[in-house]
Amino acid sequence: MKHLTLFIISFLLAGASLMAQTAQPTTDNNTATVYVTREISPEALLRIYHALGRKAEGRVAVKISTGESQNTGYLRPDFIAPLVKEVNGTIVECNTAYPGSRNTSKKHWKAIRERGFMDVAPVDIMDEHGEMRIPVVDSTHIQYDLVGNHLKNYDFMINLAHFKGHQMAGMGGALKNASIGVASSKGKAYIHSAGATQNTKKWFLMKNDQDAFVESMAAAAQAVHNYFGNGERILYICVMYRMSVDCDCNAHPAEPLIADYGILASFDPVAIDQACYDIVSQIHNDEHNNSQPLLQRIESKHGTHIMEWGEHIGLGTRTYKLVNID
Repeated sequence: MKHLTLFIISFLLAGASLMAQTAQPTTDNNTATVYVTREISPEALLRIYHALGRKAEGRVAVKISTGESQNTGYLRPDFIAPLVKEVNGTIVECNTAYPGSRNTSKKHWKAIRERGFMDVAPVDIMDEHGEMRIPVVDSTHIQYDLVGNHLKNYDFMINLAHFKGHQMAGMGGALKNASIGVASSKGKAYIHSAGATQNTKKWFLMKNDQDAFVESMAAAAQAVHNYFGNGERILYICVMYRMSVDCDCNAHPAEPLIADYGILASFDPVAIDQACYDIVSQIHNDEHNNSQPLLQRIESKHGTHIMEWGEHIGLGTRTYKLVNID
């Protein structure tokens, strides 16, 4: 009996140690802090970055979406320029896994030049010269995360996302920007197919389990989060404007039906996406706002499951407090 008791104690201690290694701290009582400003401007973007109190140091990657066309709501160069300049950052992206204006480096560089990103900062297509594997904590579906191999050139990441809907994921925010966004072209196919293939020409023809896809996104987002010092060298910002039901990867997105809201920031990617979703859910519908199409898009694709699974695997928490910096 004595030996059995010692074994049980050792087992419990080992489990606690594993949880400490994988779970990410937020704030006291497992409540994350999410900062918010109702102003959408380059100056407000800088203010909310400073409100976080974590200085981006070393070689800083600023992860954005370059947008499938000028018609989309991607974050414009003049909007992000002051922040990127302050942190001496490099704008980073990866190629897409579907036919379009950004599925090869040659076409993607053309789009980047046309959008004006090279006029405000250095730009890096991280999978231009291949990809690399980084470990995942949650291997339910994917056994690793396949990211652009230039990721190794950066010490810190600012995940700068545009919050909106998405045709396949339901919604796009910080978690999608960290997972699909940082994945190489082949890595995107791997996540979309929940680990079944890396073939960029076949993944969209496969029958897909939606929850498995969403859970794979959460696992990949956690891999990127952990890559940057277990979350100590990354921060998350979501801009809630032009919130179409469609993503910036759609060259002809539907017009937004709700008003622009503001900018949110946090160290917790689960909490910031949850806060964005909650804000949309609480919009009062009137002649100027109709949140139902966006909420229905999110629900139809099980979009909120990414927050549920992210919390389940220890990436973050859906419990948060909003701190207004205005």
